[in-house]
Amino acid sequence: MRVAAYVSAVMLTCAWCVLSEPRLEVPMTLVRNASHQGALCLDGSLPAYHLHRGFGAGATNWLLQFEGGGWCNDLESCFERAGTRRGSTRYMSKFEVFSGILSNNASLNPDFYNWNRVKLRYCDGASFAGDAKFDNGTSILYFRGQKIWRAIINDLLPKGLSKAKKALLSGCSAGGLASFLHCDNFTSFLPQNASVKCLSDAGFFLDEKDISLNHSMRAFYEELISLQGVEKNLHENCTSSLHYPHLCFFPQYALEFIKTPFFILNSAYDVYQFHHILVPPTADLHGRWNRCKLDPAACNPNQLSILQGFRKDMLTALKQFYTYSRRGGMFINSCFAHCQSESQDTWLAIDSPRVNNKTIAEAIGDWYFSRRITKEIDCAYPCDTTCHNLIPLP
Repeated sequence: MRVAAYVSAVMLTCAWCVLSEPRLEVPMTLVRNASHQGALCLDGSLPAYHLHRGFGAGATNWLLQFEGGGWCNDLESCFERAGTRRGSTRYMSKFEVFSGILSNNASLNPDFYNWNRVKLRYCDGASFAGDAKFDNGTSILYFRGQKIWRAIINDLLPKGLSKAKKALLSGCSAGGLASFLHCDNFTSFLPQNASVKCLSDAGFFLDEKDISLNHSMRAFYEELISLQGVEKNLHENCTSSLHYPHLCFFPQYALEFIKTPFFILNSAYDVYQFHHILVPPTADLHGRWNRCKLDPAACNPNQLSILQGFRKDMLTALKQFYTYSRRGGMFINSCFAHCQSESQDTWLAIDSPRVNNKTIAEAIGDWYFSRRITKEIDCAYPCDTTCHNLIPLP
């Protein structure tokens, strides 16, 4: 039975299953030998991941999911971050709930439920890409995201990753950006005959001017790259082709150089980008956008026009990929959301978001298994009635 039909049948006979399904809580694994590899969180604690073993036909397949959680671009913000779960495994939950693309329930995650599924915890503040250290004699910060990435991979290889037949590298938000940064490198660790692909969820951060016409996000990334020693870990074909190599931290510039098949899942009105790239607090000192940020229905015509312009710029940045990528896929919807693959409500449920009557889970599954070409672009807001519009961000 075709996956879409199977899912529909299950959901129609079990509309309550998302609510009644027991939570899958997966314990943390610390990378014990990470310190010998120089792989430490901001505060010097050991990096970690959560692994739920695959079974049956999926026992030799692997899905790795980068955790998201923003970035730090200066010493003050990085020291603050080091004292939280975003910069130290000491403060992280020791169990993670696996849902959505990480679920082990065939009815809720039909294509990946029986794979080995791994969540890589995020504690470096630079999308697993930094390689530097700050030490003034009294305080130390470790910017070791690149080494954390490799240490976790080295820990997983003897656990079966080295013999993977199928693999998907994924991530949400800053973790979605990490998928762009590490996609081709990921393939180098796996067998040559393995089917390896990558997915970014809410990680296509645009190089866009804010409403005050400043490149605030570009400036933020420049500071981050300089502080954390990221530039040497950016895609070398990208950095050698641009006058400003740091721009390769933005996916729109690096994408054309990524050789591994890639899927881009993003909202055209991504809430994080709306709040921090398009309308950061520094560009709206009087709070004129506050109501619009909380509820798109409260946006005035001028604000809606600016939001539609942001959507247009995102689609323009994706046009070459949409047109010429034969092995790529995309699902660009018009929901005011951020990260849609890890939540069951948005990944696959009776009322989950759809584009052309296709759920996110179905679109990504169709693309990964080459069942059909999947390049879905939603109509502009407010036409999509399937959106959850999950506006709040932590």
